[in-house]
Amino acid sequence: MTRRHTVPLLGCTLLALALCTTACGGGPVTQGGGDKALSGQTVTVAGTWSGNEQKNFQKVLDAFTEKTGAKTQFVSTGDNVSTVIGSKIEGGDAPDVVMVPQVGVLQQFAKKGWLRPLSADVQQTVDADYSKVWKNYGTVDGSLYGLYFKATHKSTVWYSPEALSQAGVTPPTTYDGMLKAGHTLSDSGISALAVGGEDGWTLTDWFENIYLSQAGPQKYDALAAHKLKWTDASVIKALTTLGKLFKDEQLIAGGRKGALNTDFPGSVEKVFGPEPQAGMVYEGDFVSGVAKDQYGKTIGKDANFFPFPAVDGAKAPVVSGGDAAVALKAGKHAAAAMKLIQYLATPEAAAVWAGAGGFLSPNKKLSLSAYGDDVTRAIAKSLINAGDSVRFDMSDQAPAAFGGTKGAGEWKLLQDFLRDPSAPQATASALESAAAKAYKD
Repeated sequence: MTRRHTVPLLGCTLLALALCTTACGGGPVTQGGGDKALSGQTVTVAGTWSGNEQKNFQKVLDAFTEKTGAKTQFVSTGDNVSTVIGSKIEGGDAPDVVMVPQVGVLQQFAKKGWLRPLSADVQQTVDADYSKVWKNYGTVDGSLYGLYFKATHKSTVWYSPEALSQAGVTPPTTYDGMLKAGHTLSDSGISALAVGGEDGWTLTDWFENIYLSQAGPQKYDALAAHKLKWTDASVIKALTTLGKLFKDEQLIAGGRKGALNTDFPGSVEKVFGPEPQAGMVYEGDFVSGVAKDQYGKTIGKDANFFPFPAVDGAKAPVVSGGDAAVALKAGKHAAAAMKLIQYLATPEAAAVWAGAGGFLSPNKKLSLSAYGDDVTRAIAKSLINAGDSVRFDMSDQAPAAFGGTKGAGEWKLLQDFLRDPSAPQATASALESAAAKAYKD
């Protein structure tokens, strides 16, 4: 499940640099130059963002205003986008554009008839500037409804360079190599990995990376759509591989019990906080924001990452998430809403937030120089280079009852598996029962 984490604003200097960046294959990226054709209109935009994320997105909206003359109003929905938007539509107060954080929610909105298909101009830009996979995730029943503006990279393992250096460990390239490096770290007096098992969504991310690498993208897609049962041998194999880590108390800070009592921020603290207990923590690119904001770490020096390693000699996985802009039929400013989405599809719009930090774009035309540091550039390059092999977070594609509810479905069952990883086949059966009910409902 994709979660939201705020990141620091890197300052006006980087923002100004980003706005002057030259897009790959295009002309200069500039903020102004619009014809103010939408003056007098106000576009209402809803999304889950708050804090620094909301402030940085507002800079993008302000650039749109400068270009077109249209004013904007952002409304934060909190995590429960579907319920909030449904209530607003019912109450006659629908926003014009929604930034949808889950494929499953986008599909739900489309099937309820809430969305306008995106314009031919937007579709043309998506075809030219985005890998096909991003178009596929925004498409329902052959119509493109969602433009992916912001992405996350959920195949990054973050580590303390100091801890690895002191143990004589180099970043591994295979899953078994990561476990081996973990034992070397443990022998040096620090646990290998901090696991935020109190937040069940972190465990789904562990499973997804292992499964994508080990089983491959076709089976990943089939399982995500529940066209493949969770009792399939490939699922049991992936759970067994994950269980190899969970069983090894030497590798996890605080053991399994400690992991179940550690939330995501706590797992980052165990690596980058004032009293480090582990050398590595797996989660998405947003780890860097916590390490920097909360613990003052210099990214690239005090905190770095290596790609989630390949499993069983297969290809290393690239699991992603993201927020898609959709236009509601019930919105009052249809033309202006589509113009905003058309703007969000440009490298110009992406450059505004890229310069501020805490952002990745799936737009291939955005120059890597728009990002404010080398580590973010490396993560962005990995995402773009993965092309159509990128796969969206599986739990975000599932019905919320299975893939996105605390204390239920996949979150709870993987927590149970962390508590006792001795029976992967039984866990697979429990997952299939929960999935069958959620997809049927």
